[in-house]
Amino acid sequence: MEFDIEGNAALVTASSSGLGKASATALAREGVDVVLNGRDEERLAAAVEEVEAEAAGDARVVGQPADLTDAAEVAALVERTVEEFGGLDHLVTSAGGPPSGPFLDTTDEDWYHAYDLLVMSVVRLVREAADPLRADGGGTVVTITSRSVKEAIDNLVLSNAVRMSVVGLEKTLSRELAPEVRANAVLPGSHETSRIENLMEAAVERGEYGSYEEALAARGEEVPLGRIGDPIELGNTVAFLSSPRSGFINGVAVPIDGGSGASNL
Repeated sequence: MEFDIEGNAALVTASSSGLGKASATALAREGVDVVLNGRDEERLAAAVEEVEAEAAGDARVVGQPADLTDAAEVAALVERTVEEFGGLDHLVTSAGGPPSGPFLDTTDEDWYHAYDLLVMSVVRLVREAADPLRADGGGTVVTITSRSVKEAIDNLVLSNAVRMSVVGLEKTLSRELAPEVRANAVLPGSHETSRIENLMEAAVERGEYGSYEEALAARGEEVPLGRIGDPIELGNTVAFLSSPRSGFINGVAVPIDGGSGASNL
């Protein structure tokens, strides 16, 4: 299926690695000009090279460092995108996950930082991007959050509680920014990102598994499809939701977890 977004412009945050990078890659493969973002400039530069190698046609890929908890840096990030590409058609928001831990071990500082990172980053980004997204026929917002908004995950109280605000915001945006802008969310389960790789390698070092492949296979046993996800599978969904092919999809939160969730809704 052709997504018909070649020549569009996108900003993907937290895209120097993981699911954000996969989303940027999927968009670039469709010929979309993409701004990648991250805090580590060296890792960001490497990601730009990798995504650029995957880009189709004349698609351009540039990097812009920014701390998503800093309002001025977020404003500069959106401004750079608009200046670089002459506009903004698609905003994909992603951010690093908050630390794990049980409720009674979580401090006020942990709560405020998680809210700033996960929720206020989206607030600031959409506030800055709303006008350019509405211009020239409208655009899309896709928020990458977590399946924890559907089902609480043990030892992840911050993700369980705070990420629900992101979905509430996304649903509100789908009404307030319509009809020019569609807003949707994706709720990833386990994907083979660097975080999962580190967890599996640590399990091997502890002697729980004989190899990385064995550890990964065990992780996939809880998924009906028998494996965890490839990050590009989520990226392809983000590209679809950013395209006219999903033109009547607005205000939804799509689980991308291989069927591992048990929630009916």
